[in-house]
Order: sequence, then structure tokens, then C-alpha cells
Amino acid sequence: MVKNYLCPKSEAPLVAIKTNIQHIDSQEFTKPQPPFLLRHLFPKLKILKEMKTILKLLVFSLTLISCGGSKSSQSTSMTIKGSDTVLPLAQKTAESFMGQHKETAITVVGGGSGTGITALMDGNTDIAMSSRDLKAEEKIKLKEKGLDIEVLTIGIDALAVVVNPENKVQKLTREQLEGIFTGSINNWSEVGGESMEIVVYSRENSSGTYEFFKEHVMDKKNYSSKVLNMPATGAIVQSVSQTKGAIGYIGMAYVTPEVRTLDVSYDSGANFYAPSFENAMNKTYPISRPLYYIFDNSKKDNLKPYLDFCLSSEGQALVKEIGFLPVQ
Repeated sequence: MVKNYLCPKSEAPLVAIKTNIQHIDSQEFTKPQPPFLLRHLFPKLKILKEMKTILKLLVFSLTLISCGGSKSSQSTSMTIKGSDTVLPLAQKTAESFMGQHKETAITVVGGGSGTGITALMDGNTDIAMSSRDLKAEEKIKLKEKGLDIEVLTIGIDALAVVVNPENKVQKLTREQLEGIFTGSINNWSEVGGESMEIVVYSRENSSGTYEFFKEHVMDKKNYSSKVLNMPATGAIVQSVSQTKGAIGYIGMAYVTPEVRTLDVSYDSGANFYAPSFENAMNKTYPISRPLYYIFDNSKKDNLKPYLDFCLSSEGQALVKEIGFLPVQ
């Protein structure tokens, strides 16, 4: 019998060994086994048990690591809605921030400052983009909703008055602009140009740019009923570029070669200034305004990493890259 166990050339003894191994494992050595097997299997079984123990500890450790690390990899989402002027800046900063924080998802939607502020009131956005100050009635409504509002300036914009490149007029005073947009001036010949009807494009009344232009350029007078209201800044650029007698206003970041900017005077024609980055920085260009992020302070902890990024040197470099003025 012993001879058979020791003989590697015998087929039957090998089967016997395999059978005995299974028997030993399942019966936990309840029956006597050949001395040879006992001497050789005990070390192997001990190693197998130790390996099982190690595997159990490893699985347990990985479970702890997974549970303990879930907080740091927790996803964060936020929505930014409102001003079409602020839109390209919000898109740029959100894209850059998400590139550095893979766990964060930011949705950016335009539509106008009023749209963003209304969405904030209704709980449909985390941040409202605005190119104007909050109105008194908006402040009251936000307070009635129980919102503790904070207004953060993230950049400064110079508002450019644009015409078709074929238009000969190079500059206008504030008073002339007021006349054009209120309807008292209707032909370019009245302001030094050729005889051609003035086609006026404006943003719709939900736009912060619409409100700002009315207050700071038109001296709070009403727009003419002939003014064509456009749903987005890009639509003004396209319309002016395709209409020889057109005029409109856009944020400086939207200026393209398809339209031409006009120099503007706020001292009745004594001095004219172009809507350039340099003139906006030294404050000689008169039509400029801050750009805002408006949010509820109760959500600030969730928004803070992104807001801090917007005000950081990297975020403010993006403000300048877009065509706005940095605040830092």
C-alpha cells in the first residue's frame, strides 16, 4: 500500500491520493489517514487557511477604504442661469473648473438676467447671472421667499454700440443715442451719415443689458415702439451685420469683425472714447457695468469652491480672456 502511494508511475494511486485529499478536507480528519498524507497535507492545508484569512482581511480592508473614501469622491452639481452677457464667462469658468474637479457637474443656461433671477426665486437655479443690479421689487420677492441673497461681482463689462461695417458714422454722443433708441432720430443723415433709415435692435425686456442701457444711456426714457427686440445678444450681432442701416448694443465680449463699434461721448461731444479694454480699465469709456453672480447664502458651502475659483487669479485671467475686465 505504501509502495503504491510513493510510485509516481501508477495511475490508480494518484486517484486515491486525490480522493483522500477531498475526503480530508470535507470530513476534517475524522477518519485515520495514511501517515504519508498526514505529513504532507497538514502544511498545505495550513497555508490554504492562512490564505483564506488574508483574503478575508483584504476584502474587509477594501470595503473600509471604499466606504471611507466615498465622501471625498461625492459628486456635486449646480445650475447657473440668466444673463446672456455673463453666459460666455460662466461657460468658460465652469468648463475650466470641471476639468480640475471631475466630481462636479455645472449646467449653464442663458435667457437674460430677469430669467435667471426669477429662476432663483423659484428654486430652479443655484446661481443667477445678472448684468444689472437687483430691482427693489425683486429684492422684496426674494426676501418673501425666505432667501438670504448675496451678490458677487465677478467681472466688469464695457457695453459697445455697434453698426454695420458699411455705415460711415464713426461716433455718437449719449444724447444722439438716446434720440435713436427713443425714436426722435430716425435717419442716419441726422447724425452725420448718409440718408438711410435707422433700424434699431435691442435686447428684450428680460435682459439686464436692456435695463442697463435704458437707465444709463437713455436717461430712463422708454424705447421706441419701432425698436426690434431680440432674444439673445448673438441675434443682435447677426442682424446688425446683415442690415446696412442697423444699430444695436452688445457686451464687449460679443464684438466680432462682422460689426463695427462706435466711439461714444458723455460730455456733449467734447471727448469720444472707444469701447476698448484699455479705456474701460482707465474708466474713460463711459458705458460699463459690473457682472454679478447672485445666490442664496444657505447654499454657499456647496458653491464656494467654484465661486472662489472665479475670483482666483486663474479665474480672473479667464475673465480677461473672454473680453471683460477683472475685479481682482
